[in-house]
Amino acid sequence: MGVLTIHRVREVRLAEGAEPGAEAADAVLVAGDRVAAIGPYERLRAEHGEGARVREWDGVLAPGRYEPDAAAFLEAAYHPDPREADELGTEPVTGDALAALAMTDVRWGGSARRGLQRLLAAGTTALTGPFERPPVRTAVERSGLRLLPAPPPDHSATLTVGGPADFAVFAADGSALATVLGGRLVHRRH
Repeated sequence: MGVLTIHRVREVRLAEGAEPGAEAADAVLVAGDRVAAIGPYERLRAEHGEGARVREWDGVLAPGRYEPDAAAFLEAAYHPDPREADELGTEPVTGDALAALAMTDVRWGGSARRGLQRLLAAGTTALTGPFERPPVRTAVERSGLRLLPAPPPDHSATLTVGGPADFAVFAADGSALATVLGGRLVHRRH
């Protein structure tokens, strides 16, 4: 079954606006890169707890966010390196300010990686391109984010047993506490 992790939360939302059903769910069991079970923590712990790692989050676990404008976010903006904060600030640089920068492939690659970290920190698990710049495309391919050819038909993702373990845990204010891609914790708010 692979490495087992139980994510214990205040509530599990299977899809936008969906309720888990008759059995209130406050935990998700992940085996490797798949969702193995969804249900009450006590039941999942009793059935699979031996050897399972438990991560406890004070939030709501839900399908991650989908970013339809990822190409613009990553290719029409420069995400400054923290060492450039005094000169460029910390927010993405666009327009004339971007045109004034000497953008090389190396700089685009670093910018894309920092932009992707911002998306992961927002609970994003899927995005859409196309990505024209080779260093941006490479960064996206290596990120683990699901690259969708077009928006999902209903604009929402679902969390299902047997499906990919791609989800986020959101705090009461809507910010992401954690983002999981393919069963791996790729972002944790400190």
